Amino acid sequence: MAQNKKTATPRKQASLRKAKAATASSRIPRSIADHGVIGNLSTAALVATDGAIDFLCWPCFDSPAIFAALLDPDKGGAYMLAPQLDDARVIQMYLPDTNVLMTRWIAREASAEVIDMMPMPLADGACPTRVVRQVRATRGQVRIQLRCAPRFDYGRAPLKVRIEEGCAVFSSHGHPTLRLSGPAAFHAGRNEATAELVLQQGEYADFVFEEHDMPMLSQHDLHELERYTIRYWQEWTARSSYKGHWREAVTRSALVLKLLTSRQHGSMVAAATFGLPEAEGGERNWDYRATWIRDASFAMYALMRLGYQEEASAFYGWLGRLAVHSDRSGTLKVMYALDGGIPPRETILDHFSGYGGAVPVRIGNDAVDQIQLDIYGELLDSIYLSNKYGDAISHEQWAGVRRVVDHVCRDWKKPDAGIWEIRSKPRHHLHSRLMCWVAVDRAIRLASKRSLAAPFDKWIRARNAIHDDIWKNFWNDKGGHFVQSKGRTELDASLLLMPLVRFVSATDPRWLATLDAIGRTLSDDGLVYRYRNEDGLRGEEGAFAACSFWYVECLARAGRVDEARLVFEKVLHYANHLHLYAEEFDVHARLSGNFPQAFTHLALISAAHYLDRRVSGASRGEWPA
Repeated sequence: MAQNKKTATPRKQASLRKAKAATASSRIPRSIADHGVIGNLSTAALVATDGAIDFLCWPCFDSPAIFAALLDPDKGGAYMLAPQLDDARVIQMYLPDTNVLMTRWIAREASAEVIDMMPMPLADGACPTRVVRQVRATRGQVRIQLRCAPRFDYGRAPLKVRIEEGCAVFSSHGHPTLRLSGPAAFHAGRNEATAELVLQQGEYADFVFEEHDMPMLSQHDLHELERYTIRYWQEWTARSSYKGHWREAVTRSALVLKLLTSRQHGSMVAAATFGLPEAEGGERNWDYRATWIRDASFAMYALMRLGYQEEASAFYGWLGRLAVHSDRSGTLKVMYALDGGIPPRETILDHFSGYGGAVPVRIGNDAVDQIQLDIYGELLDSIYLSNKYGDAISHEQWAGVRRVVDHVCRDWKKPDAGIWEIRSKPRHHLHSRLMCWVAVDRAIRLASKRSLAAPFDKWIRARNAIHDDIWKNFWNDKGGHFVQSKGRTELDASLLLMPLVRFVSATDPRWLATLDAIGRTLSDDGLVYRYRNEDGLRGEEGAFAACSFWYVECLARAGRVDEARLVFEKVLHYANHLHLYAEEFDVHARLSGNFPQAFTHLALISAAHYLDRRVSGASRGEWPA
């Protein structure tokens, strides 16, 4: 993995980071969990329980951040809108079956609420990025304070603020000029605009944050847009086929996955954020605003399970274009930008103090250059399922798929960085072997189902060779379980996918011995760690949320339904107040890592889907694993 070149010496870097951490650790204004998320299928904003929008990239997911106070309270920028009420109880909730967020303040003398949304595309497809915030006094008289302090280009560009009639305007050379409008007297301060207003019970005020060249919306048009956005989400949610025991959690997870998709391209970011640490004060702070083949393929499978074929079709159109345009060798990148291009190189925002002092804060991701052979299995599994339950693959797309599968047949024996993107020497990972087997197996199935031309003899020989290699070289007789990588003894939670992709029976004795070993070694009261061994990075990480849900599903498939249900309920209660998850949990089961995380939410859907069928008495679903 290529590392960034820095001008400071390693000792000086460490000293600077330590100083930053000491300065910032006592100034975390909000935790990761204290947030909801809103979005418009182009970008997403985090809204804290105190009324602050402290993370937003503008105008797209992978654009520079204009609000990032979550990563640096002083230099990141934020947009605060909140009532001034002493000793208020704060409640945050979504309007039913939507991604429209309500934050309520309830005090003895008065109460108020703020509704936050990013309006959705209209019928003509137009969808300029806007943040609409409505504040309302629901009881008594309420004084409202507003402070808007955007920071262009991750806080690296100078900002100018001017006041025009009914709005504040924020500009910086080379960046879109932004405007905040609403029924308040704005005042320009140093790199910010402020306002204060008083509302009586039943009164409200709407504030719109958008690009300055957009036409101002009338009050009627704004309210129509708000109603349309609520109806959009509720109608989308109503299309779900899931009616099981955990509908609220599954619905919220589906809404998160939808929120992270790109309306324009059909692709999907792994998470809405960058730089949020996997461990307190650690260096594992990555940028997840790109489309990982693995994560997005899994996510679309989860959405298809719930009946959302339209989203899956859009993504597979995007994937198909990648396959068609893959080079002659059939290789694909680990991740792509939302438009199918190559993500930017990994760089460090040295001026940001980091969440709780966790530095460096990175943008871009150098894992793009890694070899991760498992991605072909996730891709082909998803393409197979899309074709099985949706539209047939085109001739041109199938030609691209054949190049990809031929590449897997040639290269499956190579060591790689694996699913966890280790930054140490490449290894022969069982999970990568497993997903190479999936890639060839699903291609054979798809070609047979659709009567497509394929080199069946070559593919079947490769599939069988991978199968035999796993059983021969990744089983440890002394430990009595499968292992993470060839020639080693460690376990890895990615092994939990072995029965989920139907490589091995969920009740095979060797698999059950592996499941029990994972339970003893990697599971801690429902929190499942990816591994316990060295991975080329300093420091520790938390429990991986998706692995916890994989563990639940494996328990259920093994017939241990009561145990699975108990673990599932525990992990459900580790979510935040809105049923949202980040990538990992710390030792206290608090959220850590980028947020909200698609990988976690898709694993929840899969576990809930299978567990619900077992609890309801159905041993098999209509979907393959």
